[in-house]
Amino acid sequence: MTAPTDSAQTKTAIVFPGMGPSTFAEVGKFLMLDPFARKRLAEADEALGYSVFDALRESEDDYSEATQIAFLVNSMASADRAEQELGLVPDLCVGPSFGQKAAAAYVGSLPFPEVVRLTAELARCEHTYFTEQYQDAVTHTFVRTPREKLDEILSEFDARGEWYDFSGYLDDGFFMVSLREKELDGLKHRVSQVGGYSMYTMVPAVHAPAFTELRRRAAEEILPRYTFTDPKLPVVTDQDGTVITSADDLRTMMLDTFDLPIHWPKVVAALKTAGVAKLCVTGPDNLFHRLDCTKRNFEVVTVGPGARRARGPRPR
Repeated sequence: MTAPTDSAQTKTAIVFPGMGPSTFAEVGKFLMLDPFARKRLAEADEALGYSVFDALRESEDDYSEATQIAFLVNSMASADRAEQELGLVPDLCVGPSFGQKAAAAYVGSLPFPEVVRLTAELARCEHTYFTEQYQDAVTHTFVRTPREKLDEILSEFDARGEWYDFSGYLDDGFFMVSLREKELDGLKHRVSQVGGYSMYTMVPAVHAPAFTELRRRAAEEILPRYTFTDPKLPVVTDQDGTVITSADDLRTMMLDTFDLPIHWPKVVAALKTAGVAKLCVTGPDNLFHRLDCTKRNFEVVTVGPGARRARGPRPR
């Protein structure tokens, strides 16, 4: 019998999601009750020299240092559970947006304790940057907005000389746009007028080409303290779907997240080209496993806080 070719094989990808708004109640409960999370939390506490849980309880910021570390912990704990209980052995790894950090640890480019410290240092760097620059920048996420209608809306920004950047292309009619906070209500109103629906707004803003200085600071002041190694699994970049296999490329991907937008449909296309049929989304995800282009193309399994049972691909 002829052995199957790579294109005929059914491959699995692990996906570490990006961060979304969360509450201490739901995150803290998982940290305390889930045995995999408790183990990872102890590692994080040791790496940082303080109690992440206590810092999280006192935090009032959706994207504080403690909140980011807790999200990382829960994402890695979910992957641990998927391996032990579901027998997960993925062929590729994806980490859109903040998920890049968990991905870097999972593929072995950095040990988990170092990723914890890196995450904390980058959180502090971002806080300093947005205290000094783009203090009023936000990233707004909205759906059901045809691209031609969005272009009309943004042309009004151009006519007034107002700044904006695309920060994410998530699905058909599903975008992330960074802009000045004073323009946010106007954008929401116009999106509603063309039949779109506003979802949530991130503060500070993310993934905007305007943030080259933030990228420079991370590249020159923080990342040189960490030694990346080649990933043990191929990693699909969330910016353009490139499949990378070297330490240098992974390091570049982590810098690209500061000033390049996410392009999830390109990730989906790259995974399909690689022969992936199943995605295991590990971590607190309220977005990527729900996207139509995800559900239409893959069998999806979610593992983590609020996880649901597996769902098969939808008919095209």
